[in-house]
Amino acid sequence: MQTVRIPDILLPAEGTDLSRWAVNACDQFTSDGEYWKNLSDFVGDAPSTLNLIYPEIYLNQDRENRIKRINSRMREYLDGGIFKTISGGFVLVERKTQSGVRTGIVLAVDLEDYSFEKGADALIRSTEATILERIPPRVEIRENAPIELPHVMLLYDDPQNKVLSAAERGEVLYDFALNMGGGSVKGTFIPNPEKVISALYSLTEGDRYGNGQKLLFAVGDGNHSLATAKTCWNMLRQTLSDEDQATHPARFALVEVVNIYDPALIFEPIHRFVRTDKPEIFIDRMPRCGEGSAEIVTDGNYSRIPFSADVPAGIRALDDYIARFIADNGGEVDYIHGDDQLERLSRGGVGIKLPSIRKDDFFRLIVTGGNLPRKTFSMGEGNEKRYYIEAKKIVKG
Repeated sequence: MQTVRIPDILLPAEGTDLSRWAVNACDQFTSDGEYWKNLSDFVGDAPSTLNLIYPEIYLNQDRENRIKRINSRMREYLDGGIFKTISGGFVLVERKTQSGVRTGIVLAVDLEDYSFEKGADALIRSTEATILERIPPRVEIRENAPIELPHVMLLYDDPQNKVLSAAERGEVLYDFALNMGGGSVKGTFIPNPEKVISALYSLTEGDRYGNGQKLLFAVGDGNHSLATAKTCWNMLRQTLSDEDQATHPARFALVEVVNIYDPALIFEPIHRFVRTDKPEIFIDRMPRCGEGSAEIVTDGNYSRIPFSADVPAGIRALDDYIARFIADNGGEVDYIHGDDQLERLSRGGVGIKLPSIRKDDFFRLIVTGGNLPRKTFSMGEGNEKRYYIEAKKIVKG
């Protein structure tokens, strides 16, 4: 098994203002233009990952030129001494947020061992249904990029904490406060990656889930980002010799892996917001059944409704209803991280505040039932998502 790899990791060189360098995941605050404007004003002209990513709020705005600027800035940073290279180990990431200190490890995984197909038995699997229509614009962003900056977080099932217990702590690589209310983050070099890899592989031993399947990692955040990396690799590998396929840097994706039992890893539901001028019709026709509960939010007011105790099944039924409603009545749906944002937006439509799945059930659900519905869960609030710090080359040379 060679699913986990030791990458050459790019970090900002000494002297970089890290508070301006690191920014939140591009798929957050997609209905909050003020967030991204304030972030841009704060970053200014400083070297920043904001110049190297494509915030998805702007995905349909001048995409071709924005992508060209991103790729050009990536090459400028590579050639201009903005990066330094860390080799021979992993990075232990300790992220302090309102939920506590979440601990992860930045490493590389082999995309040949990952699948986003429903029902796949790969060692790395998507957890939510992948919307294929979302991949092509993200391929446009990645296909000519010389580096990747991951907001992908993979989860592993380690109740005995074997993996982190195996990791030695070396040099502190960074330690700073994050912008826009993101808390703080500390990165420490792990000089014994082989021992960590061995501990990870031990998690696949035996028949843990009762059906003989092996599952090493499940995608927690960044499902479409990793699916895009896989799609780009599948296209590229067709042009390569067998020898080049085995070693090409685009085959290996940089990710952060986190134990699902980390006490600061809080599973949050991703709420639905329907922007509509017919909220009364939406609410009146909305299905209500089940032994669980959800809440409707309109004009900042909450009302509880019955909802399926099988949360994934309830979300599938709700999403089907929302799709039918929009087809018949117009409107738009957005997926909202955080109660406060949902309440604020609810003055322009209808919010549905959803219950969360239990993380104790998470791996079993993936192994026995396949993908969860799209946008079923989120790991924490929007400002707790992974900030871009590390990068990796995905081109040769």
